[in-house]
Amino acid sequence: MNQIIFNFAFSLQSLIPIDNTKLFKNEVIISVPSKYLLESIYFLKFHTQSQYKILTSISGVDYPQYQQRFEIVYDLLTLVYNNRLRVKTYVDEVTPLPSIISVFPCSNWWEREVWDLFGVFFLNHPDLRRILTDYGFEGHPLRKNFPLSGYVEVRYDESQKRVVCEPIKQLSQEFRSFNFPTPWKN
Repeated sequence: MNQIIFNFAFSLQSLIPIDNTKLFKNEVIISVPSKYLLESIYFLKFHTQSQYKILTSISGVDYPQYQQRFEIVYDLLTLVYNNRLRVKTYVDEVTPLPSIISVFPCSNWWEREVWDLFGVFFLNHPDLRRILTDYGFEGHPLRKNFPLSGYVEVRYDESQKRVVCEPIKQLSQEFRSFNFPTPWKN
């Protein structure tokens, strides 16, 4: 089985633009340049030899030390060949990714989630707005440079009988220390 999967991964390199190919636990992982993402996903869904008809998830990872700091991961599944494929692409803070809603309509909420939590913009997305945080929320909370305590404190004010938002006045980030003694070290 490994040899068949490896041969498939190798043949993909001649069909779509791939930067890198890896095989991990019988799963093919490919890296595609962001400008070819839409065409590559389209090919993987509709080509006879791939038929990845199911998009199981879209996720993001923030690597602030890299020039293209966001890794966006698309997990695909083919029932015809009983195989999974992971497609990775990399993008910086200002370069938009093409939306794949035209190929996989189910990607709508996942792209909105990545936009909301990481700030990665998806070009030609029909409804790119926040999905998990409030409309007035500032920043993108899964970025590594997002402050641990956030920018505002949201609390219920008993005297006003409503929820209020206030700037955080204490616990500034530079004075926070999370180095605590642990009983589990030798």
